[in-house]
Formats: sequence, C-alpha cells, structure tokens
Amino acid sequence: MTIRLYCFGESGNSYKAALPLELSGLDWEPVKVDFFAGATRSDDYRALNPMGEVPVMVHGDYTLTQSGAIQDYVSEKSGRFGGGDARERREILRWVLWDNHKLSSQAGMTRFLMNFLPEEKRPAEVIGFLQGRLKAAYAVLEGHLDGRDWLVGDGPTNADFSCCGYLFYPEPFGFDRAEWPAIDAWLARIAALPGWKHPYDLMPGRPSDRA
Repeated sequence: MTIRLYCFGESGNSYKAALPLELSGLDWEPVKVDFFAGATRSDDYRALNPMGEVPVMVHGDYTLTQSGAIQDYVSEKSGRFGGGDARERREILRWVLWDNHKLSSQAGMTRFLMNFLPEEKRPAEVIGFLQGRLKAAYAVLEGHLDGRDWLVGDGPTNADFSCCGYLFYPEPFGFDRAEWPAIDAWLARIAALPGWKHPYDLMPGRPSDRA
C-alpha cells in the first residue's frame, strides 16, 4: 500500500520526511498542500491534522504527523536510517530534537521572513536576531562534523536528514555553505547518495510556481 505524504516543495520540514522516504525504497507519493493559498487552515486539512502543519503521512488507516515521527516510521518499515543499536537510536533522537529546537525552527522562520513576506513587512531586527541564533547552531553542527562523515555512526541516518532539511534551499536566510567547510562536505555527501533529490524536485511546489 502506497504511503502518501502531504507536503509542499518550499517546506523544509516536509523535506525531512520526504527525503528518507525516497531513499528508503518504500512505495510513496507526495500530495501537494497549497500552503500559500491557506490550505493548512481549511476545515478539511484540520480534520487530517489538527495541528495545521505539514508534513502529514497517511499509510492505509494510519495517519502520522511531525517529521521526526515520520522518519521513525520510515525506519521501522524499511530497516534503514534508524541506527545500528539502542545507543545510536538515542543519539539520532538527540540530534532530531536539537534540530527542531535550534536549527530548523530558526532557519524556517528566517527564510520565511526574508523571502515569502512582502519586502516592506520584513522585520529587520527579528531577522538579525534569528540569524545570530542560527550562526550558533551552524557552529555546533560544524564542530560535530569536523573529522566525521555523518552525524551518527558510519552512514546516513535520520539525524542527517533532519539537520539538512533547510540547508539545501537556494533562498537566502543567512547560511553560506562556503563559510562552513565541514557542513559543506557533509551536504555534498548527502547529495551524492543514490536517489537523492533536491526538495524542489522531490516535492510539488516551488516559489516560481507562484510568480
């Protein structure tokens, strides 16, 4: 039975679920959510996910939200990306939680404020504050990746897919790969994985569709 992922291309949180689905070999398909037309605020969508967020995974009669939980489900079904033992599984969870609190939440908000709001409504002080917090997060990620290929263990895991979620997007939000050589090399390794796709190629929707 095909896994359906409700998502849209501009969403880094959706990408965190879509990428391991694509690389896992599981049968799945994306379902576009027209976020910018207000789809996540509709009654129909809130019936699917009362949190009003993407991604949402539907597999038969099972519905699951939040990218980290979906990643865990993918690992359960595919046997991939979840770590080789209990210690690695906890370490993956540690990075997924860190990412959601320190990296993706800041990156997603900063990118939205800088690119998807009318220019006159972009709050410069808020953007500057968030970029400062992001710089600290990049430093943590850079330090951990210095001298290693992957965040946890000897191969790609959900820790990598979570933390890279926003870092492949081209829109400016205060991240320059050239400033962070260990992160840059890590992103190149992820992009070299067989079957890897850019978020705008993996999921429906991109800014140019709304131009």
